[in-house]
Amino acid sequence: MFGRKPSDESADEPKPESFFQRLRKKINRGPILSYDLANLLPGRKIDAALLEEIETRLLMGDVGVDATEALMSDLHRKVARKELDDIDALFAALRAGMLEILKPCEQPLVIPDGVKPFMILAVGVNGTGKTTTIGKLARRYRDEGRKVMLAAGDTFRAAATEQLEVWGDRAKATVVKGKAGGDPSSVIFDAVKKGVDEGADIVICDTAGRLHTKTDLMDELKKVRRVCDKALPGAPHETWMVLDATNGQNAIQQAKTFKSDMEITGIVLTKLDGSAKGGVILGICDELKVPVRFVGVGEKVDDLRPFDARAFVEALFDEVEVATAA
Repeated sequence: MFGRKPSDESADEPKPESFFQRLRKKINRGPILSYDLANLLPGRKIDAALLEEIETRLLMGDVGVDATEALMSDLHRKVARKELDDIDALFAALRAGMLEILKPCEQPLVIPDGVKPFMILAVGVNGTGKTTTIGKLARRYRDEGRKVMLAAGDTFRAAATEQLEVWGDRAKATVVKGKAGGDPSSVIFDAVKKGVDEGADIVICDTAGRLHTKTDLMDELKKVRRVCDKALPGAPHETWMVLDATNGQNAIQQAKTFKSDMEITGIVLTKLDGSAKGGVILGICDELKVPVRFVGVGEKVDDLRPFDARAFVEALFDEVEVATAA
């Protein structure tokens, strides 16, 4: 009874940072959107020159032409109507405009009851982090108490299967694989069938990275989707495109081409920690109108989280609020 209470000990321990606190640190560490705006606006009056500078910063932040035009049109309209009295009001309007673009894409995956196994197909170009993303998802769903099976459908990159097996071990998930250089459709077919037979809750299928401009490779993906439906009618239930945030506007173009060839039901945006331009997600939501299921800001398992539009906007504006409050 002479020692400290357990609650006293826990009070001395620093609270772990939330995902979006870490996100804020990642995207506010260089000359990106919020950093630029924070140094641009304090003490300024709202005029045409300021609005032009904001537009430039949005474009430099990889927000994209269409999304930038939408945001700036709203600001110009409010300024003309004298609805914005000061810089704080300007920021509030810009934040609201961004949230309006992002909020429709905030659609966390809800796995319906009675669909078992639920099958997710991951697609994308080379180097976006598909295999790592699949591994993190497997661990996430395992931690939720679900039985997970993985399909090593990237039969062309030798390290892909080994990498997936490492993640499978971590997540205690069965990995179905085939021969190197073999037909990916057969591997995925076998994985889905095995998932049905063994009562898996979720089957997540990896695919080889492919350039969106290669017609033959895109046709192969269509074949994979047809094979999924043969193995389990209605599969794949979700087709997620994994995009690399560091590719900026090129990532959006990749997704547009994929989306024109097949149904894309969700986006996973990786490597936000490696991008100096966090605004790319605005372009994705504005142009693609596809749910952003997850965003990633690092290599750790818990660095992949469901997308939260409001938290993301607040992360973008954190440096601005500090600067304007000083």
